Amino acid sequence: MSPAEPQTASQAPDPVAHIGAAIFRRLGVDGVYARTALYEDLVERLAAFITRQRDPRAEVLRFPPVMSRQQLEKSGYLKSFPNLLGCVCALHGSEAEIRAAADSHETGGDWTKSLAAADLVLSPAACYPLYPLVASRGGLPRGGLLFDVSADCFRREPSQSLNRLQSFRMREYVRIGSPQEITEFRDQWMGRAEQLAQMLQLPCTMDVANDPFFGRVGQVMAVSQRQQSLKFELLIPYYPNAVPTACMSFNYHREHFGTVWGITDAAGEAAHTGCVAFGMDRLAVALFCIHGVDVSRWPGPVRQALGF
Repeated sequence: MSPAEPQTASQAPDPVAHIGAAIFRRLGVDGVYARTALYEDLVERLAAFITRQRDPRAEVLRFPPVMSRQQLEKSGYLKSFPNLLGCVCALHGSEAEIRAAADSHETGGDWTKSLAAADLVLSPAACYPLYPLVASRGGLPRGGLLFDVSADCFRREPSQSLNRLQSFRMREYVRIGSPQEITEFRDQWMGRAEQLAQMLQLPCTMDVANDPFFGRVGQVMAVSQRQQSLKFELLIPYYPNAVPTACMSFNYHREHFGTVWGITDAAGEAAHTGCVAFGMDRLAVALFCIHGVDVSRWPGPVRQALGF
């Protein structure tokens, strides 16, 4: 059931339907919602809570919801996740050609047949625009680099579930450096994330995971990723006995982005990269599902942690 959608007698009760009605407004497309003041206030407080955990050495960058199509293609996303990618398209040509395409809609025509791809795609993750930017600066300094990045992201996964939005916000701490620096960064954050979940009184487990690689070749890549323990997720059940939702991820990309973009460490070797990603919307929904929509009744320690 979609948020705020009335329940019919034939549908099983949705344990979180009342949450959706309080925080989202439907916009006619699954997984894309207007967000209420109640919801936005919590997301802002959650963002501030995460900011307070930031290493003071981190460089802060905020990216728009679109990025270079050529850069994303070079990064390998199209090969691994073509089914999730959204491309920006536009009408091209002369004024007459554009006007004819637009006017065709008035007579029942399909104006979208005249679209052509632009040089932009919708960002699927907050860190993708970062790597070419770092590469343009030259070799890494000794000790590597640390970033705090965020972006509005998109993945083509239409769903009526509150835990799977097509348009969502992602916050990441990204580490670029040597293999040892990346693994230490990730391991420290995995322990720290569980402590943060405890502060917010969110029940959670940590488990090895894999990205949703596409197709048969993707299945092999997923197995390899799990076998090498390159990805872990913090899983939170939204209600008792629910299948838990991945609300944070801890990723070690090895030298992939360093090789693709020619990022080298102080020793001249291809830099390794890793990130800890916060699913801002999934965390916010988890808080409402577990503590309710009346924030004045939330546990005192949670209210204090979020600055209420």
